Amino acid sequence: MGQSAEFGKFLKAMRSRLSPEDAGAEATSGVRRVPGLRREEVARLAGVSTDYYIRLEQGRNIHPSRSVLDSVSRALRLDAGQHAHMLDLMENCAASPRSPGPAQSVRPALRQLLEAVGDIPALVLGRRTDVLVGNRMAYLLFTDFRDLPAHERNLTRWLVLDPGARELFRDWKTVAADEAGALRVDVGRHPNDPEANQLVGELAVHSEQFRQWWAGHRVATRSAGSIRLHHPAVGDLELNFENLVLPDDPDQTLRVYSAKPGSPSSDALALLSLGLNAGTGSAVAPPGTALDLEVLPPASAES
Repeated sequence: MGQSAEFGKFLKAMRSRLSPEDAGAEATSGVRRVPGLRREEVARLAGVSTDYYIRLEQGRNIHPSRSVLDSVSRALRLDAGQHAHMLDLMENCAASPRSPGPAQSVRPALRQLLEAVGDIPALVLGRRTDVLVGNRMAYLLFTDFRDLPAHERNLTRWLVLDPGARELFRDWKTVAADEAGALRVDVGRHPNDPEANQLVGELAVHSEQFRQWWAGHRVATRSAGSIRLHHPAVGDLELNFENLVLPDDPDQTLRVYSAKPGSPSSDALALLSLGLNAGTGSAVAPPGTALDLEVLPPASAES
């Protein structure tokens, strides 16, 4: 399926979530058989003809100007992340599957940084939300991704399919949906990537909730936020996280988790750093050690 078709599907999903009242549009007459705005209402708000908007939503091979795209974005009340994703879908068109790209690698200096923050959980996420590297605390807090097969070392996959993740995150549905939204952003930037297609297919087969999130074209581009956990070893934690996109490789993100100084969550992290790993049986690395995942060559499109 070409990316222009995905562009049209995205517009339709965004249109269906809005009522005329939400969009500030005067409702057209007649019985509404489907939820959301009608195409002619979006066209009127965007200042384009209904026929032109219909062709956009049908994924026709047309090339709207940036001003038209901005007008459609405003009509659909897209936020900054959704707007950027819409532009990705239009600009990064690909009519056929692409060959797998080179395996991502993590710079030595970045590994050193993870060593320097050894008592603060930190991960480096790559394409498709793959976990490229983490430190001891991240693996104790979440799961030891090194123990997983190479194709399972992916944050979205773990969140959606692993029962342990559902038990760990007190707001599991929100966290998993956001990570699925981050995967959606990557797919928009790198269309028809065979590894991404395989991952999305696997998650869609095994998770009804993921199918709903994917069908709704959920997009997530949060630079910061918070999570609530119930850890089997140290109990409840409330942590903040920061997503830092690396300037040398925009497809890599350093995610760092922290607790408010002096809080019970800070005490729980300190306790976890002592090596408490109740019930997992996994080895604990020395403090301040960055734990690299083996980065394997990407699977071929036929695998």
